[in-house]
Amino acid sequence: MTLLQALVLAIVQGLTELFPVSSLGHAVLLPALLHWNLDERSELFLPFLTMLHFGTLVALFCFFWRDWLAIFTGAIGRHGPTRREESIRILVLLVVATIPVVIFGAAFEHRLKVIFGTPVAVALFLFLNGLILLVTEWMRSYKGRRPQRAIADMSAKDALVIGCWQCLALFPGISRSGSTINAGLVRGLNHETAARFSLLMAQPAVLAATVHEAWQLRHMTVSHEMAQISVMAAIAAGVTALISTAVLLKYFRNHDRWALSPFAFYCMGAGLFSLLALVLF
Repeated sequence: MTLLQALVLAIVQGLTELFPVSSLGHAVLLPALLHWNLDERSELFLPFLTMLHFGTLVALFCFFWRDWLAIFTGAIGRHGPTRREESIRILVLLVVATIPVVIFGAAFEHRLKVIFGTPVAVALFLFLNGLILLVTEWMRSYKGRRPQRAIADMSAKDALVIGCWQCLALFPGISRSGSTINAGLVRGLNHETAARFSLLMAQPAVLAATVHEAWQLRHMTVSHEMAQISVMAAIAAGVTALISTAVLLKYFRNHDRWALSPFAFYCMGAGLFSLLALVLF
């Protein structure tokens, strides 16, 4: 892998990890479409992948550190009993929402990895991701506007449903943020609240992936060149992810009607184009 390839993949990771367009899908399709000879299932790719996740995690923490500080200081009672109850509730909701993907991922991780080597299947999943986004927006529009709800107003059932939807993202081409935002909309949240909860959920998930990948590295010897490329890619992914988070939340704050439709049309178009390109060329 060249430095240019690494930086392109890092920037794409930083953009697509948080936008509802599937980072895994793009990571599989882009090298296939550009005919890059990269084996993303190889152990040699693991240090690079670990650093990309680490860069994204640092970016998310930098953006949400005030939220986490408020949650944890509230949970220990620094801001009164009402805030303590709300903060503990939010932490419980995040734990409940994370449990399904941990169980499902542990059970089916190795079987799902087969799809990484099948770009045609990934293109189909990316098209399906766009279709799901569009159908969710249509359902929300059909039901009409609901009363505004904060994260602390969610129930454990809401969190569990959102967590189950997150399992769809284990299929490359199905977006994690898209799935969880979809589920939030189905459960009556607005776009900004659903996106904020989705991004808070992302941090334990990305942390778990980073720790898991780092543990697998313990017996590997990483070359100096790969270490340099991985660090530079992590910085690029982190900066891109930080900008993407700010842009995404601002977009959802200002657009609450059919806000997912541009991402839906993009995924359907990109999936269809990739499928045709892979089959015909």
